[in-house]
Amino acid sequence: MGVDAVKEVEEEERDQWGTEVVPHVMQLVSAHLGQRDVCALMCVSTSICYQLTSHAPLWTVLDLRNKKNAGQALLIAMTQKRFRNVEEINLEFAQDVEDKHLTAIASKSLQQINLNACQKVTDSGAIFIASANPNLKSFSIYWNLKVTDVGIEAVVRSCKNLRNLNISGCKSVTDKSLRTIAKYGQKIQSLNLTRGVKMTDEGLVEVLDCCPEIEELYLYASPNFTDTSFIELKKLSKLRLLDLCGAHLLSDEGLSAIGECSKLEILNLTWCVNITDSGLQALAVNCSHLQSLSLHGLLGVSDAGLESLASCCANSLKALDVNGCINVKRRSKEELRSLFPNLEVFLLHT
Repeated sequence: MGVDAVKEVEEEERDQWGTEVVPHVMQLVSAHLGQRDVCALMCVSTSICYQLTSHAPLWTVLDLRNKKNAGQALLIAMTQKRFRNVEEINLEFAQDVEDKHLTAIASKSLQQINLNACQKVTDSGAIFIASANPNLKSFSIYWNLKVTDVGIEAVVRSCKNLRNLNISGCKSVTDKSLRTIAKYGQKIQSLNLTRGVKMTDEGLVEVLDCCPEIEELYLYASPNFTDTSFIELKKLSKLRLLDLCGAHLLSDEGLSAIGECSKLEILNLTWCVNITDSGLQALAVNCSHLQSLSLHGLLGVSDAGLESLASCCANSLKALDVNGCINVKRRSKEELRSLFPNLEVFLLHT
């Protein structure tokens, strides 16, 4: 086909589909591509570029993960008309993102922002994002050493519809932020406090008292929490996922209280070294919906604990990790199936 013929076809396509509609097959293909691939697809012809650029659903996500010079790329992208209704911005591990770049983000449509590992971002950047994007539902800023209680408080206070908050590894955040979450974050459903080295029972108990919508709670490697907090977890009637990896101060009494969270599906007890069969038996009684359980490294758990699980969670449990549980004997696949007929993943010590 000659150049003139190609142009004629492209003009016909443009006339047929207009500026707001993308052919159905193009929608199906482009919806499963990353943004870089969509941009490459736009280079195929002026017609395709015209159609894809005007198709708003393709530009609700701005993905700059791992990108070099991402700050400058963000500034350029936010001037583009196609991103005027962006709903999600992902800057995870993006390089060279600073507070000055975040000032380009101001949208009533923005619902999610991921600033994980953007270590040049400070409280000023967090405060601007919070004030300029009032409909934000998800704010993630994992592994940031510069953001403090000041920035986190601004996010929680300003974003009334916040559902997901990840401040994992933010080592400058203290109980002051937890008290703000308790006061203004009652709609939060997923809360990640991993490696909260300055957080204590005092702050966490306030959160557990005031945030009943929490379904996912991550307390991995947060060394200061004790049974004072763990016993209060029973107040979270909607809790489905709980990560307590490394909770060395969790006792059987605390685990028994956690067992009252009857909707619990995923529980990580890796290296919770004080847990024994007694706590496991108490947990199993009420947690009949448990699907995934890690007992990795628990020397106090034996076959008796495993059998108590089988008596209550036999049909629900799909993944079980007893790696390092030296008092749990080896079992053949047939023996495991007799205990847990739906088990798909089983990790046993070697």
